[in-house]
Amino acid sequence: MREIAGHFFAGGFGTELIYAFVVIVCSLMVYYGTKELYELSSHKGIKYFRQAFLFFAIAYFFRSFIKFIVFYFDVHEIFDFSPRALGPVIIFFFMYFSAMAVFYLLCSVMWKKWGDNSKKIYIFHFLAFIISLVGVLFRRIWLHVGINIFMFFLVVVIVCIAYKDSKKGKKGLNLYAIYLLLLLFWILNVIGVLIPNFLPTFQIMIYMASLGVFLMIVYKVLKKAGPV
Repeated sequence: MREIAGHFFAGGFGTELIYAFVVIVCSLMVYYGTKELYELSSHKGIKYFRQAFLFFAIAYFFRSFIKFIVFYFDVHEIFDFSPRALGPVIIFFFMYFSAMAVFYLLCSVMWKKWGDNSKKIYIFHFLAFIISLVGVLFRRIWLHVGINIFMFFLVVVIVCIAYKDSKKGKKGLNLYAIYLLLLLFWILNVIGVLIPNFLPTFQIMIYMASLGVFLMIVYKVLKKAGPV
């Protein structure tokens, strides 16, 4: 058992495991830390914000599962894993929950401008399903990467437009900047999963910066919501 654990940590999987664990815990803290605040206010923005972090937690779980398979079975990418059916299924769920986390975060920013988001949420679920299905059917890593990069830039444009319309000043700028950093580090994590050797030199720096953003959000949430 010690030899297996030592092998995991020596190969870098231990770092991946700790990173995923901290992010999942932070995401769940945000989700449950805002529960009472949402129940008291029924604020739509808080509702979608909470859902975004729930989906982030689930997506990071599948991310760590993919990392485990790639590392333990020494495959170049998840689609190479045998049995062949399991790889696409894991990728499908990872892509689906990733897309929905981004869509919910987008809804938390745009809920006032879009009005009733209930119908749009079903559209987003459908889009996430189609995006995941297309990626799995074609089994092309660069297709996944391209879709995520496109989504990232689309969301950046929408968030920038939302900030311009909000006129909230410095406080609003800080919030939108945190959202954009969160999305940036998320897309780097997605690419890191799909392309295992992507930016290996800067991987630890990306992880540390990403954790910093999640911990900042947790701090702001707990400060505003009070003890969970």
